[in-house]
Amino acid sequence: MDPSRRQRHAAFLVGLQNADGGFSGRQGPSNPYYTSFALRALALAGSLTDTVAHRAARYLRQQIGRPLALVDLVSVVFAVGLLEAMTGAHVLGTAADIRRWLWESLEALRRPDGGYAKTADSSTSSTYGTFLAVVSLELLEMPIAAPQQVAGLIRSRQRPDGGFVELDAMRHGGTNPTAAAVAVLRVLDACDTACAQSAARFLLTMQNAEGGFRAHARIPLADLLSTFTALAALGDLGVLAQIDAQAARRFIAQCEDPQGGFGGGWGDAVPDAEYTFYGLGGESLLSAAAH
Repeated sequence: MDPSRRQRHAAFLVGLQNADGGFSGRQGPSNPYYTSFALRALALAGSLTDTVAHRAARYLRQQIGRPLALVDLVSVVFAVGLLEAMTGAHVLGTAADIRRWLWESLEALRRPDGGYAKTADSSTSSTYGTFLAVVSLELLEMPIAAPQQVAGLIRSRQRPDGGFVELDAMRHGGTNPTAAAVAVLRVLDACDTACAQSAARFLLTMQNAEGGFRAHARIPLADLLSTFTALAALGDLGVLAQIDAQAARRFIAQCEDPQGGFGGGWGDAVPDAEYTFYGLGGESLLSAAAH
């Protein structure tokens, strides 16, 4: 990506930071989810400055210890890890604080089948929720409870089409649960050749004439979220070279706002921090695969 494009996206992202140091979505106050995406997108753009980082650290400190939804909890973990690794911004009181908070929060979401639910009210484990829990524990170098049981649960959610499902009752694979499942199984060293090849074949069929990837075989249109997760999973599976990379680049470019930021795709053109991360991340994955 040329410097002028990168600078436009960085300026868009910096403009989303609020007085409390956090970042907003398309409306409303700061929240951990969009703060994490904004910081990761700025890092991809090479524009995560100390000023932005230290303001964000102040916001993140206020979130630690609070009862948060799983996606917000994991967003704090990702953001804290990024800030401390890239800028040296000290976010945590002690490492033990966030470890205890994360462990207690995740234990409340762990279900008898070994997976994790997305909310405390849900009795059903979620493939995406399990992905969030596993990658958070890995990031903080904490043990994953009953890893073989977790791997067995995730493998049981692969369907004959090669894709994985979000919930047991679903019959047809989806792009995003497949990407999440591949990530979990790779962390647990439980993605055997047959599983990987089936998942790769499924994901490759999700690229459509637009160049992007669809969320599901029954959805005709591509979207930027599914495109990013498919590219990431196909890269992990070692088959990213098999996609039409030029078409994928065209699709990502179509999601780009000329003033900065990315939207989600057709009918969802308003840019935000989340989709800007997917756009920059997708570009980065394609560039890395080309070299």
